[in-house]
Amino acid sequence: HLPKTVGDAHHQCHTRVAPLRPLALGRGRNGCDHRFRNWLYLGRLHLMVGKLTPDDIATASTLPAIMGMSRYKTPNDALRDAIYERQLELGVIPPDTANTTRPDQIPAWDDYPERYRPVATRLMECFAGFLAHTDHHIGRVIDAARALDERHGSDTLIIYLTGDNGASAEGTIHGAWSAPSFQNGVHEDPEWLLEHIDDFGTARCENHFNVGWAWALDSPFQWMKQVASHFGGTRNGLAISWPNNITDAGGVRSQFHHVVDIAPTIYAAAGITPPDQVNGIEQMELDGVPMNYTFRSDGESMRTSQYFEILGNRAMYHDGWIASCFHGRVPWIRMQAYEFDGPDEVWELYDVKNDFSQSVNLADAEPERLAELRELFDVEARRLGVYPLRDAGSPRNGDLAVPHSLGNTTSMTYSTAHVRMPESSVINLKNCSWTITGKINIDSTAEGVIVCQGGNMSGWSMWLRDSAPQFTYNCFGHDITTISGKTLAEGEHMIVVDFVYDGGFGGGGDLVMSVDGSPVAGARIERTVPLVYSMSGETFDVGIDTGSAVGPYPHDYRCTATIHGVTLQRRSEPDPAIKQLVEEGMWRAGMSTQ
Repeated sequence: HLPKTVGDAHHQCHTRVAPLRPLALGRGRNGCDHRFRNWLYLGRLHLMVGKLTPDDIATASTLPAIMGMSRYKTPNDALRDAIYERQLELGVIPPDTANTTRPDQIPAWDDYPERYRPVATRLMECFAGFLAHTDHHIGRVIDAARALDERHGSDTLIIYLTGDNGASAEGTIHGAWSAPSFQNGVHEDPEWLLEHIDDFGTARCENHFNVGWAWALDSPFQWMKQVASHFGGTRNGLAISWPNNITDAGGVRSQFHHVVDIAPTIYAAAGITPPDQVNGIEQMELDGVPMNYTFRSDGESMRTSQYFEILGNRAMYHDGWIASCFHGRVPWIRMQAYEFDGPDEVWELYDVKNDFSQSVNLADAEPERLAELRELFDVEARRLGVYPLRDAGSPRNGDLAVPHSLGNTTSMTYSTAHVRMPESSVINLKNCSWTITGKINIDSTAEGVIVCQGGNMSGWSMWLRDSAPQFTYNCFGHDITTISGKTLAEGEHMIVVDFVYDGGFGGGGDLVMSVDGSPVAGARIERTVPLVYSMSGETFDVGIDTGSAVGPYPHDYRCTATIHGVTLQRRSEPDPAIKQLVEEGMWRAGMSTQ
C-alpha cells in the first residue's frame, strides 16, 4: 500500500513509507528488465525522532550490547564507553585506538541536574527505538532486492550503506520537544520538557536528544555533527555488499575515503563512463576516487587528500595526517559568531595512521607539517570554491545572503493550485507586519483550511469551522493562539487577518481578523517564529493542510467553500541590524540541518 496523499505518508512516518517505493519498483519488474538503481534516504535519525510504536521500543531492547533500554538510565559516559568497547570487539577500530575525552563545553552526567535526567533518558530511549525501527525497514529493502537478484540469476546487486555525518548535537544541553524551536535559535525551558515528557516519541512533538548523547554516540572521536574539523563530525562507516565480487565477506578495510568517492565506485562497478555533457550542459569534473580496489585488498589508500569545512570548522587531510581547526562555534547554539584566525581558533595536528581517533595533538611537535597542511587547505579551498569562509563575527565575512526566489516582491495572490509549496517560495511573513486576505464563497455549511503554512510545530492557518472563520498562529508548538468569528451566511466573503508587528527579532504583535470590512476578533501574540516554520517537509497550502495540522483541526481538512484566491502581503521591513541577523540565522539554519 502506498499512501494516497503526502499527508498520509507524513502520519505513517517517512521511514516506514519510503521503503515501499523501491519494494514496489522491484516487484513490478519481475516479468521484465529487472535492472534498477535506488537511493533510499531516511530522514529520521538524521535529526529528529518521529512517531514510535510500542513494538519499536520493544525491538530496541534486542539490539546488540548497547541498545538495552536500561542502558539509558546510566550516564551517557557509560554509553560512550560501551560503544567504544563494542567497536574494539568487532574490530572496526584499531586495537590501540584511544577513547577521546569530553570537551569542556559538554557537561558531564554527574554535573547535569538530576531533576532533568528522566528527560535525557526518555529522549535517548526514543532514539534507540527509532534506530531499531529504521534498521528493520532497511532490512526489508535489502531482503526484497536480494530476492529479485536471485530470481533473475543476476550477480549485479551492489548495496552501499553509510551515514552522512556525526550524531546531531542541535538538540541543546537539555534536549528538544520542538525541532523548529532550536532551528530558530530558541532553547526550550527544561521544565517544559519535563512536563511534556510523555509526548516524546509521539506525533505530538518533534523531539531530539540532548548534547551529551550526541557526544556519546560519536565514540571514540572528538565532537559531533557540524564540527567538520574532527572525525566526530565527519567519520562514518561504509558497508558495501556485492556477493559475487567481494569474497571477503565481513572483512574490514581501513583506507581513507570520502563520500564523493561513492559515485565513481558505482560507475566503475557498472562499467559506466560519466558523460562530459548532460542535455548540453557541461558537467563538473568528478573529484572522487573509485574504491573498487578495496574489494580485493587492504592496501594503501588511493585517496591522498581531502578538505573539510562546515560553518568555519575546517580540516585538511593528506597522506595520513590531518590538520584540524575548531572555529569556536558549537552546534547547539544557533546564533554565535567568531573571527577567522582569531583568538578562539585553534589549529591541531594528528597522525591518523597511528592515532585513529585524533587523541594526541602534535601541532607543537611538528609545526612545519601543520603549516604545510594549512597551506594545502588554502589551495584546495580556492580550487573547489570554498571561499569566502563565512562568519558574521569575522572581517572576512562575505555577503552571502541567498537571493529570495521572489526578489523584492511583497505581495502575491495564490489559488488552490498552490499546494506543497516550499516555505522559501512564497511571501515571507516573518519579522514584519503583514496581511492575509482570503476571498471565498459559501453555498452551504463550510469547513476546512483556506490557506496555511507550516505544521503542528510552527506555522499559521486561516480556516473554517461550521462556516465560522478561524485563524491560528502556532509558535513552536508551545504558544498556539486561535481567534474566531461568527458563522458566515451563504455567499461571497472576504476574510482579512492583519498583524501589526512590534519589531525586533521574532517579536510579538497584535492580530486582528476582519470579515467583509468589519473587525470580528483579535488577540495579542507575544512572540513569533523568526527564521523558519519547518525543516521537516511542512509547506504552504491553499484549500488543504497536507502535512501535520497547524491548528486544532483534523488532518488534511479540505476546504468545502469555494476559494477565489488568497493574497499574502508583507507590509513592513526589519531594520538593517535585524535583517542581517535574519539572513545569518537563515543561512545557519539551512547549513546546520543538512
